[in-house]
Amino acid sequence: MNTALLYRLLDADPAAGPAELLHRSRAGRHLPHLVLSALVRDGVRMGAPARAELRRARDRVAHYARLAADLARSTGVRAIRGLPLAGYYPAGLLRPMDALDLVAPDEAALWQAVIRLVTDHPVEHIDVSLLGERPHHTAVTLHWPAEDPLVDPWYRVHLTTAALPGDGSAVPVRPYLVADEHVECLIALAESCLHRPALPPGPVTLLDIAVLTSQPFAEPAETAAVLAAYRLAPEAAALLDHAAGHLPLGPLAAVRAELAPALGPEHRRRVEAATGARRSATRRGTLLRRTVIRHAWDEARFLTPSSDTPLLLTPVADYLLAPAPPASPTRTAALQALHHWDILC
Repeated sequence: MNTALLYRLLDADPAAGPAELLHRSRAGRHLPHLVLSALVRDGVRMGAPARAELRRARDRVAHYARLAADLARSTGVRAIRGLPLAGYYPAGLLRPMDALDLVAPDEAALWQAVIRLVTDHPVEHIDVSLLGERPHHTAVTLHWPAEDPLVDPWYRVHLTTAALPGDGSAVPVRPYLVADEHVECLIALAESCLHRPALPPGPVTLLDIAVLTSQPFAEPAETAAVLAAYRLAPEAAALLDHAAGHLPLGPLAAVRAELAPALGPEHRRRVEAATGARRSATRRGTLLRRTVIRHAWDEARFLTPSSDTPLLLTPVADYLLAPAPPASPTRTAALQALHHWDILC
């Protein structure tokens, strides 16, 4: 991967120089950090503010890597998507990471990891969602301020018991990913396209494809079969077709060819699955209160004092499960139910 590819992906004129490339990158979240790292590799001189910005970005990614390694040892969660992809980038080139994505083997491991993060970091927001009905999967996102919260994005760690959430309808939740890391990364990129089908892949996604082209996809038919088994053949094919317009696909060209027979059957399967099927809504938690950490709890608990106040009590906070922000009387009733529960317990 070279700087010329960045100029093409950002539609910047090389004759305009590095300043124009950096200016165009400012429209993309975290993309300036990748451009700055590429310019440093090319020997471009830059001032102290740019060097400081890049240093903080590198420290952020290094912090995410340490977090992932520590939580893997202590709880069994593992990094997916961004951090593994960053490992394929050439030395010195900084892949943008707006969040650390982790998948837990079960709910107990997820909450153990959340407790570790809440204990060790100044976490200010904890968002919780439940995917599906029975069995449900849990997703938790934690946020805390960056080194310079006025100019740098906050730290964000997303943990889930389902590696691939699906679309809530024809593409189901798939909890586990394959053991082959670069195939897993390709699956994750295809899954991201599932959630924004109307938008073309952004520059970072195309750079991710570029670094994957240097990986050994020795059995294209097997890789295509795995993508089809994960119900992602259409997204993977569209992603590779778009990428082919910007960069050589290398071994992924053979994977794209092998995907062709799976496209028609998958489209038909989705139509049949969606016909008459009830969409599985994501239930998002509205925070009612942070609590003293409940170290003895392995899982969250449900409390339903009434039909309109379903409560989720977790090891770190309590939530009202509602499809929309609750009205004031509903919130008041939920807090009263929690207070009553406190007295009984």
